[in-house]
Amino acid sequence: MPDELDLLRGANPAPPDGPRFGDGPLDHDAERRLNQLLHGSGPFGRRRTRWMWSLATVAVVAATALALLLAGPNTVPAVAAPRPLLVQTGSTPVPLTRMAELAEAAAADGSPELRKGTHVQTWSMGMSEDKPPITLPVERVVRWQADASHTELVVATDPRHPGRPVLSEGDDGTGLVEDGHVISEQTFGPSWSDAPPESTPPHDPRLLKAYLQEAQHRNTALTTPELLDAVGVLLDHWTLGARENAAVARLLADAGGLRPVGRVTDRLGRPGRAYVYDDGHGSRQMLIMDPAAGAVLGLEETATTAEPEWGLKAGDVMDYSAWMR
Repeated sequence: MPDELDLLRGANPAPPDGPRFGDGPLDHDAERRLNQLLHGSGPFGRRRTRWMWSLATVAVVAATALALLLAGPNTVPAVAAPRPLLVQTGSTPVPLTRMAELAEAAAADGSPELRKGTHVQTWSMGMSEDKPPITLPVERVVRWQADASHTELVVATDPRHPGRPVLSEGDDGTGLVEDGHVISEQTFGPSWSDAPPESTPPHDPRLLKAYLQEAQHRNTALTTPELLDAVGVLLDHWTLGARENAAVARLLADAGGLRPVGRVTDRLGRPGRAYVYDDGHGSRQMLIMDPAAGAVLGLEETATTAEPEWGLKAGDVMDYSAWMR
C-alpha cells in the first residue's frame, strides 16, 4: 500500500528530524499535518481545511460556531462562507508568463528580502456528514526572533464585516467573540530545521521546485494542484522576498494548466490578476497575483459540484488564504 504509507509518512506530525521532541505541544505545522491525516477523508481527500489552532480549540469553536449558525438569521453572516471572487467584467486576462516577467523585473534590486514568518488571513470550511458546513475566519501572525525563537498569534477576524462579532464562545454557544478576539498566543523557544519548509527556500525556480517537492514529501514531480498547495505551505512559513516571488511566479507559469481569467479584487481589497485551475474532480483553484510585483496574494478553492451528503453546494468556497507582508 505505497499510497497509504506515503500519506502516513507525509502527515507525520512529529518527524524524527523535527525540532520538538517528547511530550511537548505540537507546533503549527505539526498540528496542520495531523489534521490533514485525521480529516483527509470525504469528497476532497486531496486537501482538507487548514485549521489554524489547536485540535482542542477546533472542537470547541466548531461546536459553538455551529450553534451560532443555527441560532437565527441575525447571526448567520458571522460564520457564513465567503462567496467566490468575481472576475471583473471586460477585464483583459494577462498570461502568467507575463506576470513572471514582471516579478523578475521587480526583483532586479533584490528588495524586499525574504523573511521567516507569515501574516495570513484564512477562511476554512469544516464539513461533516451530520452537520451543516461552517466557515471560520482567522488571522495568524508568526514572527521569528534573532535567537530562532518565534511567536504565533491567532485572532478571530473577518475583513468582510469589520468590527462585527465573529465567533461564539462559552459552553452554551450563545456568546459572541469580538472582532480581533485572541484565539491563541504562543511563544516557542529556539528551534532549527534543515528540512523544507522550515529551511530557507531557494530563489532559483529549478531548485525551488525540488524544495517544494521535498516539503510535500513527494517522490515524484508535483502536479499543478499539488504545486499550488505547496506554494500555500511555503507562504504559511515565509514572507517571500522579491527574488523568491519571481521564482514562484516562473515555476507556476511553467507548470501549465493555470488559465488567466482577468482582474479581481481580493478579500482584503487589493487589486489582483486571477488564474484558474479546474481539476475535473469537483473543485476549482484560483491563484491571485499582485499585478505590479507578481507576488502571490491569495489562493481560493471552490467546489464545482455539489456533495449533498456533506452539505456542500456547487460554488461554495472551501478554503481561502490571503497573505500579507
